[in-house]
Amino acid sequence: HTAQRGRMLYVPRIWPDLGGPKVLGIMQILTLVLCSCSGKTAALPWDFPANSSWEHHGGLVFIHTESSLYSLPCSPIEMEVAHPTYRWVQDRAASRLFSVTKEGRLLFQHFQAGDSGNYSCTISYMKHGVPVSQTFHYSIFGYHVLGGLDTVLLFHNKLCEDERTKRFLRDLQDKLRQLEIKQHCKLHLTATFCFPSLNNPSDDFIVQVQLEVSPFGSHWDEHCNSQDMETVTDCYRKTVRHNLGQVQLALTRFFKEHKSFLITGPDIPSSNFTNEFVGFLKTMQCSGGYGQTKQLQRCLDCCIVCPPGTSSPPKASQCSPCPVGTYSPIYGVAFCTPCKDGMITRVPGASSMTDCIKKERTKQAVSIVHRIPALILIMLPALLALNFLFILSSCYWFYREYRVSSPRASKITGRATRMEMVTSFFRIPRQGPQAGPDAGPTSDTSDADTSASQGGNEEPTDRAPSPAVTSNLAAVTDEPTPVLTQEDRKDTF
Repeated sequence: HTAQRGRMLYVPRIWPDLGGPKVLGIMQILTLVLCSCSGKTAALPWDFPANSSWEHHGGLVFIHTESSLYSLPCSPIEMEVAHPTYRWVQDRAASRLFSVTKEGRLLFQHFQAGDSGNYSCTISYMKHGVPVSQTFHYSIFGYHVLGGLDTVLLFHNKLCEDERTKRFLRDLQDKLRQLEIKQHCKLHLTATFCFPSLNNPSDDFIVQVQLEVSPFGSHWDEHCNSQDMETVTDCYRKTVRHNLGQVQLALTRFFKEHKSFLITGPDIPSSNFTNEFVGFLKTMQCSGGYGQTKQLQRCLDCCIVCPPGTSSPPKASQCSPCPVGTYSPIYGVAFCTPCKDGMITRVPGASSMTDCIKKERTKQAVSIVHRIPALILIMLPALLALNFLFILSSCYWFYREYRVSSPRASKITGRATRMEMVTSFFRIPRQGPQAGPDAGPTSDTSDADTSASQGGNEEPTDRAPSPAVTSNLAAVTDEPTPVLTQEDRKDTF
């Protein structure tokens, strides 16, 4: 077993009463001065241990089921102390008496699954007049190597009566008990069936008896005394194989010698059960309350006891959490314990009866959880409506902004377009000085003649009009075109 040194938990400070701190300080100073003058290393006159209490974690300890004797030391390391005292405790509310040797070893005889758990051993002693204690913690698990036999027995009988069959089974178990002790095994009656025979269904019946053979009987491991895990596990495997072979031979010989079993009694007629068949099937399955895990590295195919909160039915290979509504408070449970009426557990894997609560609370919590999808469906249309209103308001705001900034630009664009159309239609050239205020408007024909007479030698140009002409064109565009009379033409010349 490995041990890891834990951190310090309690550090007392103990000083003798020598007349107060002044006297103590003077003695320390004198000691340092004397040591320095003599050339020796300075040290205080008292050699106190720095710690008076330590905590150690001894690690995991695996003990095989039905071990004849297993002794666990208090300390995994050798400690030479004077007059130590040992105290073993287990993390359970109920007090329990332990078998402890003078050397502080905890003894386990015929280890059972329920003996698994967390154990602590405290060793107390005196050092330089100061009480010192060290505590070592262990997690103990039961385990067993794989191996077993399933035996099928067939007996012929004239009737199928429950009382007669029960009497026969009791007699059979009594006779097999001596074989169990001799072969260091255990025989468990698992099932019994009675059905008509195929040869003579009306007058002959067959009683089928199923026995489960466990190789872990009393003193089954008497040849395996090593405390080394690897060595003892190999010895356990060899012992199981050897014992199973011997049990099979012993059972075959036993039923050859006991071919029939006569059952008599004052309240039932005599009946004879004749053995016709004995069959064996080797099994490699875990016992009830055990499952295969990777905790025991040196024996990965071994079965480890199921911790509290889990269970494992017979011949199962894994420890499963207790279903909702059940719990298991101890190690090695084959079936979890149901909660009382009206109680249920919140989650699987409950390990205490206090984990059971009333169903109403759980149903209320479950109903709230089931209502969440309905609440989401109710709120979803409202959220979609809010998103639609947000998008609609954003579009309206954008439209308003566009209408505010758009008219001025459209007005300018319209004026430029109309001006370009008038310019291209009238082919208006550059104009001279503007007419006086009395000059009347001219018509299109007169303007054409006037321009022809004044500038007959000039060719018309397509260049862009001057700024003055542009302003005049704008005025012309905005107002109706005036018509020149005959009198106005004479005044013009």
